[in-house]
Amino acid sequence: MLTVITGDIVNSRRIATSRWQPRLENILKQYGRKTTDWEIFRGDSFQIRLTTEKAMHAAIHIKACIKQLPGLDVRMGIGAGDQDFKARKITASTGSAFIRSGEAFDKLKKQTIIISTGNEKTDEAINLMLSLALLTMNNWSTTVALAITRHIENKDKSQLEIAAIMKKSQSSVSEALKRGGFEEVKQMELYCRKELSSLLK
Repeated sequence: MLTVITGDIVNSRRIATSRWQPRLENILKQYGRKTTDWEIFRGDSFQIRLTTEKAMHAAIHIKACIKQLPGLDVRMGIGAGDQDFKARKITASTGSAFIRSGEAFDKLKKQTIIISTGNEKTDEAINLMLSLALLTMNNWSTTVALAITRHIENKDKSQLEIAAIMKKSQSSVSEALKRGGFEEVKQMELYCRKELSSLLK
């Protein structure tokens, strides 16, 4: 089983592509190889293939990255399943993970992240948790989004070291993480990872 995320940038036309695309590419390349594992297409859409354990972590990472730019957000449909055919370009690959990702993306309306696994009980539980987490995540300020991104990308460093990287005080970084509900979001991500892992058994 693998996971596919299909997404697009909300309000991408409000600012120059040169401001958000390099940021998105920098995140995607941390999870795989360009073209074979991820692609940006149709201007502001993207697709990435991941292991199930990394799926929700990557989705949170991508959202935090894009939310650093005022007025921008991201929508993502996450599909878990199989891969029938692996092409040189991920957008030409096929399988239930790709189909479910596309179907989840097509269902996006007010909720900006939806998952589809083929297991109704799992989908209901994870999407409920996502809907609650997104009440906070959709309102991350640029400051909060930056603090969360730096924390995700420097998970082996202390909060004091992260504050030094950001050239901020430890207290201001800590406050930003609290405002963003980062501890609660991490617990949600851990829960989702366990639920997805259970599908492999």
